[in-house]
Amino acid sequence: MAGIEDLDKLLSNMSPELLKNEYVFCTVPGGTYDNYKDLNPIATFNESEGLTLVLTIEDADRSGLQYESSFKCITLTIHSSLEAVGLTAAVSKKLSDHNISANIIAAYYHDHLFVPSEAADKALNLLADFPKQL
Repeated sequence: MAGIEDLDKLLSNMSPELLKNEYVFCTVPGGTYDNYKDLNPIATFNESEGLTLVLTIEDADRSGLQYESSFKCITLTIHSSLEAVGLTAAVSKKLSDHNISANIIAAYYHDHLFVPSEAADKALNLLADFPKQL
């Protein structure tokens, strides 16, 4: 099933959902996924500086991994195409207009926004307003 590409359709039909866990971004120089797979990271990315892990704050604390900030994840529960144009920009603009940072990860079916934990409820409400504004 192909994802939706039409921006107006994406914004008017998305239903943002706040996940319950709190997440952190950690980096492990020279790390490999196999070394950290038991932590069940929600996402990983290999950068030249090291392996980035996105995992629950509890798993990071238990493992002694360092992090700078904590985030909540908002999933845009609409099947967006990986080739859709403008969704990331529209969402980022909406949040940046209210001084909320967003780290966005696009997966196959949905986009996932990691926003500062203390701003999560406000971000969720702002994103839920998209359909009303179109």
